[in-house]
Amino acid sequence: MSAAAYEAPTPPALLPNLKVAILGTGKMGGILLQGFLKNNLFAADQLVATVQHSDRALALSAQFGVDVSTDNLAAAQWADVILIGVKPIQVPGLIAEIKPSLGPGKTIISFAASVTTSAIEEAAGCDLAAVRAMPNTPAMIGAGVTALCAGRHCTAETMAIAQRIFSTVGRTVVVDEKHMDAVTGLSGSGPAFLYIIIEALAEAGVNVGLPRDVATLLAAQTTLGSARMVLETGYHPALLKDQVTTPAGCTVDGILELEEGGLRVTLIKAVKRATQRAKELASAK
Repeated sequence: MSAAAYEAPTPPALLPNLKVAILGTGKMGGILLQGFLKNNLFAADQLVATVQHSDRALALSAQFGVDVSTDNLAAAQWADVILIGVKPIQVPGLIAEIKPSLGPGKTIISFAASVTTSAIEEAAGCDLAAVRAMPNTPAMIGAGVTALCAGRHCTAETMAIAQRIFSTVGRTVVVDEKHMDAVTGLSGSGPAFLYIIIEALAEAGVNVGLPRDVATLLAAQTTLGSARMVLETGYHPALLKDQVTTPAGCTVDGILELEEGGLRVTLIKAVKRATQRAKELASAK
């Protein structure tokens, strides 16, 4: 047999005994689907997905080698774990559509923003396990963070499965549901705040004479490296800041400008306002 003809055997899936349906395979659903297959969490024949339009279903099926259709009820009937990724306003209608397939043996994991576990349980009309998830957009490159909270009927095993699912696209954290609006304000909206900071740092670099591409690279990589320092050392950000700040040096003068400009307070207010808006959206449903 020639070397070119040899194909390495596919390793078994890490969670081989679960069947998973992704209902509403938009941007985040597609990211999760890719993460499952890339990390070998599930085999292709353990997965089904749904979208609104048949042409999109054909395209996704060809791309991932997974059964993709427009039939939410059939997908939900087949699956053990149902991931819901439609828009929040569409969740009640979707659950009503798949309600004949639901029962205590099913698990619903929703990453539709601001939809509570109690709303899912009430719409389902049975004692199924409901998990609410709040991922963020860096999941696209496997660097996201997802907060998870448990509904009334969740077990430790259910939450462990939810964590394994979202660990394919980054880190996970389990919180009480009362904190989910704050999670939305911090890690859900946070990437946009950080992009503004990176953009401003890059503009500053241009202002002091750097080429734009060099300034952007320096700003983005400095942000990435600083974040990794916090995560990988476990040190408080204030301690890491002090390690950079030498007496009478450049950094302390820059920090004084940040404090005079109110950057710290402005970021705190931004998270608080985003959190309040998340609460308003949740109460409007």
